[in-house]
Amino acid sequence: MTTTPTLPTSGLTVLKLPMRDPRVRPLLDELAVEYNTRYGDLFSSEGAAEELNRYPAEEFEAPHGALIIIQENGESVAGGAFRRYDQHTAELKRIWTHSAHRRRGLARRVLTELENEARRRGYRKLYLTTGPRQPEAKNLYLATGYKALFDLAADPEDIKHLAFSKDLPVQS
Repeated sequence: MTTTPTLPTSGLTVLKLPMRDPRVRPLLDELAVEYNTRYGDLFSSEGAAEELNRYPAEEFEAPHGALIIIQENGESVAGGAFRRYDQHTAELKRIWTHSAHRRRGLARRVLTELENEARRRGYRKLYLTTGPRQPEAKNLYLATGYKALFDLAADPEDIKHLAFSKDLPVQS
């Protein structure tokens, strides 16, 4: 059985920010490196730039979207966002943990923060996709209650976009 390290809560701050805020830049910069390293031009000749510019920044702002950054002692160490997918579903995007801060449970914290915010915004379901070369992301989503919308026995490279969904419990 794998255990997740306990995440110290001191020094962590959760911020809701617009995409253009400079504190979001580390997320976008490292995602670009990560996507280009793992995928190159598998999905597009433009590589990561196309994916990171696919949606207007406004889609990740209230009332239908949100972007959060977790900072530790003033440094952006993890983050993620969601946008409206349909009337009842938010689509999670840009889930990221800084490479120097992985294996600390920060991605789980990001998911929890995004799920709570999506629920507050009235969404009842979450949807997301990850790429075939991110097994740690696939495992995180499965471990946190997301349902795979693809054949788990299939070769991820054949599927390309690994889709997941999760129902959000209604708050009482």
